Amino acid sequence: MFVFKKILVLSLFCIFVKVDVFAQTTNLNAPFLHDYLRRQQLIGKFNPNYSFNIRPLTPSMEDLKDEEGESSSLYKELYGEEGNQYFAKSKGSFKMLPEMFKSQYNSDYAFGANNGALIPNTGLQVLLSAGIYVKYGRWSLQFQPEMVTAQNLPFQGFPMEHWGSTWDEYYEWLNFSDIVERYGDYAYVEFLLGQSHLKYNYRSFSLGLSTENIWWGPGRRNSLLMSNNAPGFLHASFETRKAVKTNLGYFEGQIIVGKLKNSGYPPPGADYVYRQTPLYIPKRDMDWRYLAGITISYQPKWLPGLSVGYSSVSQMYHNDMDSFDDYLPIFNGKKRDKGVVDPEANQRNQLNSGYFRWMSHGGLFEFYGEYGSNGNSKKLMDFLVYPDENRAYTLGFSNYIPLKQEDTFLGVNFEITQTGQTVHETILSKNSWYTHPYVRHGYTHMGQVLGAGNGPGSNVIFAELSWVKNFTKFGLQIERIVYNNDFYYKRFEEIKDWRRKYVDYAPALAADFKWYRFLISTKAQYVKTYNYKWYLENDPDQYWVPGLDKNTFVGSFSLVYLLK
Repeated sequence: MFVFKKILVLSLFCIFVKVDVFAQTTNLNAPFLHDYLRRQQLIGKFNPNYSFNIRPLTPSMEDLKDEEGESSSLYKELYGEEGNQYFAKSKGSFKMLPEMFKSQYNSDYAFGANNGALIPNTGLQVLLSAGIYVKYGRWSLQFQPEMVTAQNLPFQGFPMEHWGSTWDEYYEWLNFSDIVERYGDYAYVEFLLGQSHLKYNYRSFSLGLSTENIWWGPGRRNSLLMSNNAPGFLHASFETRKAVKTNLGYFEGQIIVGKLKNSGYPPPGADYVYRQTPLYIPKRDMDWRYLAGITISYQPKWLPGLSVGYSSVSQMYHNDMDSFDDYLPIFNGKKRDKGVVDPEANQRNQLNSGYFRWMSHGGLFEFYGEYGSNGNSKKLMDFLVYPDENRAYTLGFSNYIPLKQEDTFLGVNFEITQTGQTVHETILSKNSWYTHPYVRHGYTHMGQVLGAGNGPGSNVIFAELSWVKNFTKFGLQIERIVYNNDFYYKRFEEIKDWRRKYVDYAPALAADFKWYRFLISTKAQYVKTYNYKWYLENDPDQYWVPGLDKNTFVGSFSLVYLLK
């Protein structure tokens, strides 16, 4: 990390070759910007060759045009030449990046996902970000650090009142993942390199170092493998900056190798003992994890608007790496029969997914999906016979209906994500997404899942109805979240107790708009929780009793200031 910081600072003064034309990346911690560009693509005003399957994007001024061939004023302020300062006889340039203030308030208990470096928190938390973008020749430097501060007030977590055997079952998930319930007992402050990168760019390709968040797959709300749920991690990458045109169509892709950090925070009830046995098994917190991944997206030239792709990731403890296969295991899944045990391959936590997106450029509609497999050893025949085994999926669509007023639309968005298992054998073996019996930190970074933010065994339904005009959007949202159904069925099916599903219903009012040089995004959300952490008080005289039901208010506010 120290070496990376030195490179970022020194690169500000490095001068080599003639300046090229490319732009800074879009910030995944400001998702309303991606929502705006994606909406403009469906309206027909944004370059159709972006699949939105690999993010962040690197758009240019040529990518967003209206009917008269002009870019919007917002787009010029974000990605145009406005604010550029030139040096070395105009061979190089730099500009200040938009300043961002992002906050979230939770009144009673932690709620929220896909919010970058923000943490599960009660009370107020704030993310501050600012930076600079420098380009010279084929080099680009984006230095955009982040600071996160959170009140981290006490809240009720997994109830201590659960009887011992329930704790015992729950620890079969806690011991195989590093998903933090609360980040210590005091206020939380963290300084991160954030959305920073140093890249060498050649035509449509880039090679470099980065700590930016990555998003793979077409989902708007959730991604199975890479999302902005956790902070960005240090990684090297070889990637396309724009879709590469060939005789077969357009290709996009990214290969990454990176370093995942452990949280260092123990799970709830770490000192709990059941039947003279400590429930918590300490993890290898002193050993970091090596992650390698690849994603490829393809748009056939014969089917405009369609993109299909594949992603694969593999992580393992750094001290276990001793062969080339360990450094690039994405090319070696070691396909084998279910009964064959491979100790070397079992040291790796591998996930993969296939995805598609079909959008009508100017037709105001898109349909997309992602299907993933927990593990990379399944043979094709096993997949065809048992497609539900160890699977997860996302399906969604967006449609914009023109209204009478010019450039005004009624938006309908829907998405469903399911990581909960339906195969009884998989549930009993506790083979949940984002957990692993050997890499016992699971698929996490700094205590948060890298994929779908609600974690192992969770099922989410999201719907939104909105009024939109250009950047402005006013929306009514509703979300239903079922938490860790794998644990629910493993634990409560055994005792034949069907009353305890842990479910959130979360209606919200959301608004995005531009005022002067400010981009403002707000959300007010009420969360009604049923059977919080699967808890209820048993009554010997009544079977259907109310569970531990809770309510919380979540307020989110983001402010991006566009510097001149």
